[in-house]
Amino acid sequence: MEGKNTNLLLINPWVYDFAAYDLWAKPLGLLYLAALLKKNGWTINYIDCLDVCHPALKTLSIKEPKRRPDHRGHFYREEVAKPSPLRGIPRRFFRFGLPPESFRKALRALPAPQAVLITSGMTYWYRGVHEVIKVVKETFPAVPVILGGIYATLCAEHAEASSGADFICRGPGETQILELLEGLTGVSPSFPLDLNDLDSLPSPAFGLYPHLDYCCCLTSRGCPLRCTYCASHLLHHRFMKRDPARVVEEIGRYAVEYGVEDIAFYDDALLIDHEFAVTLLQGIGEKDIRVRFHAPNGLHARGITEEVAHLLHKVNFATIRLGLETASQERQRATGGKVSTAEFQSAMRNLQGAGYAPREIGTYVLAGLPGQAREEVEETIRFVAESGARPYVAEYSPLPGTALWEEAARCSPFDLTGEPLFHNNSILPCRWDGLDWDDMQALKAMAHKDI
Repeated sequence: MEGKNTNLLLINPWVYDFAAYDLWAKPLGLLYLAALLKKNGWTINYIDCLDVCHPALKTLSIKEPKRRPDHRGHFYREEVAKPSPLRGIPRRFFRFGLPPESFRKALRALPAPQAVLITSGMTYWYRGVHEVIKVVKETFPAVPVILGGIYATLCAEHAEASSGADFICRGPGETQILELLEGLTGVSPSFPLDLNDLDSLPSPAFGLYPHLDYCCCLTSRGCPLRCTYCASHLLHHRFMKRDPARVVEEIGRYAVEYGVEDIAFYDDALLIDHEFAVTLLQGIGEKDIRVRFHAPNGLHARGITEEVAHLLHKVNFATIRLGLETASQERQRATGGKVSTAEFQSAMRNLQGAGYAPREIGTYVLAGLPGQAREEVEETIRFVAESGARPYVAEYSPLPGTALWEEAARCSPFDLTGEPLFHNNSILPCRWDGLDWDDMQALKAMAHKDI
């Protein structure tokens, strides 16, 4: 690339929503892509609009967001007007992330890139994506914008029609981006990439952050299960695992190179392969990697054997989240059979036997599924609490392409197919007479008190 402009700009955009919380959230896919592009000779400039440690925030007279000792916490936020489709929702609406002028100033300080790559999160967060693209186009009007991520994959037609991006990438972007950049710039990729081997990807480019409180890790892509409410298999069509020894080496390097005390696993199926899980956890213990580990995405209770539970406790998995979703055996079968009540109870016995105290084990309870009655959720909350875990009520978010999508679209009072803003779990998209907004608030209050 000698003599060529090698600059690329990668951006993690704002979030517009009623609420957002930093549960060890980093745009891992974008950071993998940044590392791959660097390996291919590109110069990477990077702006994470959600970075609470961004230098621009230090120059402003603003109140710092509250953070926990384990580095979870709030984002910087500003209240904004609700978009017209959501005006009837009786809640305040916010832009989370850098103030717009700070973002514009950061853009103006950068050299003109060959292309701008923007990721996207939840489908109903698209307003932040669109706003970032608009500002980028004002600053670099001749530079092509490439959009990828979850919204771009699940709502590709909406993104093509309204985002303002020049190119839309669906699904994993490594090969697509390299081919697209070659077509735009004439630069051929030089770093070998084997899409059948996740370990052929370089480690995520966490070094792009001037200050890093925590790191994130991925040991696999996709999920072998097909839960009717989940889009994992749409984002990654195959379930692929990494070499556990390579994962151990990577997280050990994070602890040394970046000095982080917290590492979150982003896997959808971390424990689903028993041999893999045991090898990984034993490797962490043997390397004596002294950090706190977190599993915010939820662990499959079926995989928590007595051996796995003791290893989780031994290597300091400080945040345990189980995905029970419901105690209704009928709905467990109908939504994919991910876990049974008996398997959950077995996991609870094993975790408590390994040293986890009651209420240290968080369990997700899914509410707001099409046709789901309040009584089912109440029974699940009671069951979780009586088992010694802490229930966390998670509202259902309808996702295009999932098995439950058409039923959700039929029963919802909102236009789910025409407006992704209505996918937002905060508005209870599938509310009905048996489970409405007031019911949901009562269920959350029930989950938060000792039962």
